[in-house]
Amino acid sequence: MTRRSLLAIYALLITVPLLVVLFGSFKTTPDLFASPFGPPLRPTLDNYREILGDAGLLRVFGNSVLVVVVSVPATLALASLVGYAVARLPRRPSRILFGVFAAGLAVPAQAMMIPQYVQFDRLGLRDSLLGLMLINVVVTLPVAVFILSGFMRTLPRELFEAAALDGAGPWGAYRRIAIPLSLPSLAATAIFLLVMHWNDLLYPLLFIDSPAKRTLPLALLDFSGEYLTDYPLLFTGVVVASVPMVALYAFLQRWFVAGMTAGAIKG
Repeated sequence: MTRRSLLAIYALLITVPLLVVLFGSFKTTPDLFASPFGPPLRPTLDNYREILGDAGLLRVFGNSVLVVVVSVPATLALASLVGYAVARLPRRPSRILFGVFAAGLAVPAQAMMIPQYVQFDRLGLRDSLLGLMLINVVVTLPVAVFILSGFMRTLPRELFEAAALDGAGPWGAYRRIAIPLSLPSLAATAIFLLVMHWNDLLYPLLFIDSPAKRTLPLALLDFSGEYLTDYPLLFTGVVVASVPMVALYAFLQRWFVAGMTAGAIKG
């Protein structure tokens, strides 16, 4: 009974804010303040028309898509290579390599922001989508390496030894054995990276100055002012920003299961 009660409380803590945001996107400001938690009595699509009809917001939506489409595969590619090296190198070099990336998890991101800002500014990468993509890869690479290396260490060494006897080099074993068997871990890591990169506000706020280069979370700040916040429009922007993540998460969940099956068959 205690477990059910705790789960019910947790479900309420998650569901109520989601419903407030969803219902609020169909309300006007007076209706929202009159009934913040209830369903919309007079639903309106004006907020969605304003959001979707805003060419500037569509542009920043495209910026977010571009950053995610580049950053996530780049992070996965680098992390899988490092994870494979950690799993296959002898014990001492493997520990040293893993320790280097583990140090990236130990150092708080906030402590690195000023050096990163200065370095990217000197390289001419500040206020650019390329710079934002690079910083996303740099910041999330340690955690991706941590996840993938842990999984690749569990892969049977006999498979790699058999591949070596068949004439496969390290690159061949990586492509034909490590990657196919690591599909479940790659899918889980991709979901994690997608959420982090898509919802990131801190680094765009630090590195991006031009309105045309903003990402979606940064653009949503325009709906919140010092003295007045357009909550229905803000909630609508949050809903629109969440739809791609929900769709991609559902797609990757199915692919995650398929990857587990493929890995089991190949094993």
